[in-house]
Amino acid sequence: MNSHSQTIEELQKQLKTTPGGLSSTEARNRLEEYGENRLKEAKKKSVFIKFLEQFKDVMVLILLAAAAVSFFAALSEHDSSAFFEPLLILLIVVINAIMGVIQENKAERSLEALMSMAAPHARVIRDGQEQIIDAFMLVPGDVIKLEAGDFVPADGRLLTSHSLKSEESALTGESVPAEKNAEAVLLADAPLGDRVNCIYSGCSIVYGTAIAMVTETGMDTQMGKIAGMLEGEGDAATPLQQKLARLGKYMGTLALVICAVIFVMGLAGGMPVMEIFMTAVSLAVSAIPEGLPVIVTIVLSIGVERMAKRNAIVKKLPAVETLGSTSVICSDKTGTLTQNKMTLTQAYTDKEKTIEKISPENSPEVRKLLLYGTLCSNGSIRFEEGKEIPIGDPTETSIISAAWQNGIRKEELANQYPRAAELPFDSDRKLMTTIQNIDGSYIAVTKGAFDMISARCIQGDMEAAAKVTEEMSSEALRVLAIAYRTLDKVPEELTSESLERDLTFLGLVGMIDPPREEAKQAVELCKRAGIRPIMITGDHVVTASAIAGQLGILEAGQEAVTGTELQSMTEEAFDKKLENISVYARVSPEDKIRVVKAWQKKGQIVSMTGDGVNDAPALKAADIGCAMGITGTDVAKGAADMTLQDDNFATIVAAVREGRGIYNNIRKTVGFLLGTNIGEVLLVFCSMLFFKVSPLLSMQLLWINLVTDSLPAIALGMEPVEDSVMDTKPRPREEGIFAHGLGIQVILQGIMFGILSLSAFWIGSTSSGGIKAGRTMAFLVLGYSQIFHAFNMRSARSLFRTGIFTNQKLNLAALTSIILMACVLFFPPLSRIFGLTILPAGMYGTGFALAFFPIAALELVKALGLIAR
Repeated sequence: MNSHSQTIEELQKQLKTTPGGLSSTEARNRLEEYGENRLKEAKKKSVFIKFLEQFKDVMVLILLAAAAVSFFAALSEHDSSAFFEPLLILLIVVINAIMGVIQENKAERSLEALMSMAAPHARVIRDGQEQIIDAFMLVPGDVIKLEAGDFVPADGRLLTSHSLKSEESALTGESVPAEKNAEAVLLADAPLGDRVNCIYSGCSIVYGTAIAMVTETGMDTQMGKIAGMLEGEGDAATPLQQKLARLGKYMGTLALVICAVIFVMGLAGGMPVMEIFMTAVSLAVSAIPEGLPVIVTIVLSIGVERMAKRNAIVKKLPAVETLGSTSVICSDKTGTLTQNKMTLTQAYTDKEKTIEKISPENSPEVRKLLLYGTLCSNGSIRFEEGKEIPIGDPTETSIISAAWQNGIRKEELANQYPRAAELPFDSDRKLMTTIQNIDGSYIAVTKGAFDMISARCIQGDMEAAAKVTEEMSSEALRVLAIAYRTLDKVPEELTSESLERDLTFLGLVGMIDPPREEAKQAVELCKRAGIRPIMITGDHVVTASAIAGQLGILEAGQEAVTGTELQSMTEEAFDKKLENISVYARVSPEDKIRVVKAWQKKGQIVSMTGDGVNDAPALKAADIGCAMGITGTDVAKGAADMTLQDDNFATIVAAVREGRGIYNNIRKTVGFLLGTNIGEVLLVFCSMLFFKVSPLLSMQLLWINLVTDSLPAIALGMEPVEDSVMDTKPRPREEGIFAHGLGIQVILQGIMFGILSLSAFWIGSTSSGGIKAGRTMAFLVLGYSQIFHAFNMRSARSLFRTGIFTNQKLNLAALTSIILMACVLFFPPLSRIFGLTILPAGMYGTGFALAFFPIAALELVKALGLIAR
């Protein structure tokens, strides 16, 4: 459709619509005709395809090849029991594949749900009324409203525009926003970049306002036509996943070498070729942590869900990793650190000459001051479910709210003292005056700036009031003066000269947007965690400094600078002063970027909040950009890594806490899996070296791998965040996952598992004189010790201090694993199939004692403070 070359009237006729928009019924019909306003997504993989993809891994293919070899070997033996081993291998592979598909689907659904929470909206006129709907519900013919900060939800023709500029670089490549003009009519062959009377989906409004008619939606838009260039952002692995994938390859290579050595040793020792081949293959599959990146994805997805419950919507998984390393949080003031609700806190009356805090039981003089202030206000307040909702100018609603606390209701005043006239506020005189009929007399009540009112007063101690005004202002309070005058009648002509003179000074009210209580606690938590909170605001430096001081952001000896002062600093001077500046006031978007990059230059990981169009570059520049969910524009949300649904500073800190907890859980999971895998390799290698026999059959190794590696590892990733997680400094950007001794700990724990299992094998073999008993003991100790070890990995603190039953998911996973192991150990038909035997009671006691040894050993190490943190 060449909407740019048509007049508005021609277009309305073609689309069968009017400037008043479509009816809801017509919109529904068109939605069925044109479909949803979405770009065509890449075809999702079916469950079957996902299932097949689970078999792409090299180790799984090796295992399947081993199963095939075992199957053909069984055919030559003419023994039906020989088929159990290849069937078991196939069963384990299938179970692993099913679990992989389930977890992949769960992670996919979680991320889809989060993305839908952050879906864009559109302001549309339907049935003659303005509505806010999901952007995907738009249809051709809809009339939409746009303003600075909005994403354009569909292609459209402008009906009206006022100083409109649109950022269209994604389509045209032009770095400068395009100026738009609704009245222009262009030639049909006008290039895309010259179509000044049209707007395009996926672009953003950076200036001005407009009303537009939707002409194309979904794949019919210009963005839809080049959708191949903009398809998703891929499922790029996070930095941690990439590191673990590389680690898996290194360990895989090492494990294959060891398995090859074991195979050669077995042949040299006279072991049957088939038996040693299957053992070597099973050990390789068990030992290689090919599932690490997948488990990390699951843990990160779980963490993203947790953050969403805390009002932090994370768009990309890598952001979760970065959050845990955040060392500087640059936050806006209004609404983030403060309540974004102007509140009257102090009052001063000329009669009493004292400052009184606002309370439900103020003095009669203060109540009179509030009454007169309410009469001279046009705002109002209402209550919904016990929550106060201010309507109108925040300054006025703060007065009305304070009056309401003292039992003075604006609605009742309107009936009791009806308003006879009003002289509205204007920015030149900085005053507002209303005339009320109070008990038969006409009273003109004037409120406004103290310096403007004091010059018009003939009664009252202006010198004392001036000192109080200065005192209140120094505390970052916004001060209003209230005065009155008795009139004989309502003047025929309402002018400032006739009303706002010969006033009697009544008093002063001081108001402020108070700090959030939870923000103060969050700032304290930041400092405890080694995170530097910085305030960056467009407000005045006095106000910003006062709020920052109350919150603990601005401490003694630290500085607050203005944007002008910052701009006058050289890079060298700013670099020297950077760490001493805690407040930036009256700053520009360019100043914000400069602050972010200065901290990054010092190696810090910076989080930045923002809500406006102009904040987008700073949000992009920061390591973690946090957009405001309530006051934030679509452009800011698009540029950010995370959206705060409640616009609260405490939510950022809570997200950092979750990020640290998630990273710690990943370390626990990695440590658990690698420690147990190393133990399996050492057990088989040392047994072949010393005893010339495999301590476990291939099916026994695979069963242990299935039972102990999956459920407990995932459950460890769901461990609640520890209280002490914010007691340490942020993790450096370059720090590896095996830092703080985790790598050594993993190796030592692997050696412990190897020694315990090898001892069990030796005890079983020598006590009963049979290898089957030895394998049963090794199977019991290796399997159960790994399950119990999952509890060791929960924390660097004692398990008994952490609480044995505080991770219900791990308890359930461990119980399931214990039962599955017990079925094979103690149910004779299964025991025989797995090549195990029933042991004397004393042997079981010895076996479980060895299996519990890791808990006792790790508790001792924790008590000595030697465990990795």
